[in-house]
Amino acid sequence: MRNLPIRVVRSLETKIPAPVVAATAGATMKFFAKTWGVVIDPSVLRMVVGLAIAQASGLLVVIAVATMWRARTTINPLDPAKARHLVTGGIYRWTRNPMYLSLLMLLVAYAIRLDSPYVWLGPLVFVAYVNRFQIRPEERVLEEKFGEAYRRYRERTRRWV
Repeated sequence: MRNLPIRVVRSLETKIPAPVVAATAGATMKFFAKTWGVVIDPSVLRMVVGLAIAQASGLLVVIAVATMWRARTTINPLDPAKARHLVTGGIYRWTRNPMYLSLLMLLVAYAIRLDSPYVWLGPLVFVAYVNRFQIRPEERVLEEKFGEAYRRYRERTRRWV
């Protein structure tokens, strides 16, 4: 990526919503699993752990969206400049990106269920892409918009967990 012109890299920022990136990663994991004969591991432990993580993911996104809704600000990742308020309470006290974390948790739950180390590339690629093309641009906008308040929030709250 470092060799690509900055203009090309910047043109990708906030263009593909994280749910689309996660769905693409999940579909790629499924394609790999089908192509290479990987099956969902039938063990009870993997089933319970995968299901628990997926359910926690669903709860996390509901809490995050409700928190943003109560603050009357946007959840649209394609235009972070539309944020009207800096939300730092609720679930946002523990993670600056609970909605992205929720998507990562779904990919991790799926990877746990599949019996192959290669499917872990899906969650890794998701994190790398979202960090570079979604979160970093959002952070720039939030810092410009909310200044010192955002810098203090960023210092005390982790990006993911």
